[in-house]
Amino acid sequence: QVQLVESGGGLVQPGGSLRLSCVASGSIFSINCMGWYRQAPGKERELVAISTSGCRPAYVDSVKGRFTRSRDNDKNTVYLQRDSLEPEDTDVYYCNANVRSWSAYSGSNYWGKGTLVNISS
Repeated sequence: QVQLVESGGGLVQPGGSLRLSCVASGSIFSINCMGWYRQAPGKERELVAISTSGCRPAYVDSVKGRFTRSRDNDKNTVYLQRDSLEPEDTDVYYCNANVRSWSAYSGSNYWGKGTLVNISS
């Protein structure tokens, strides 16, 4: 099995900084794509940021320019960072990855359990 574990959520004041981490572990042969989604109560889950190269299919980030992503391929880790947070950034953030395991010959999508980010004073 492949597992995705998010960390870094919690209570952050408006204007503060956000840095989330997602680590993929398990029977991993290769990671084709990793990215971040968010979901507010009563809303649909939406894309925040992805690593464009290697991601199939490609998606447009609806909040491009507000969030920054980075990736450490050797550690199977992806990050999400933003400064000057706003109350509307309050959401549950989910990590997503398309991963090929050692026992498979194609990739499958996996989701983390999510981490809550609450922007409030």
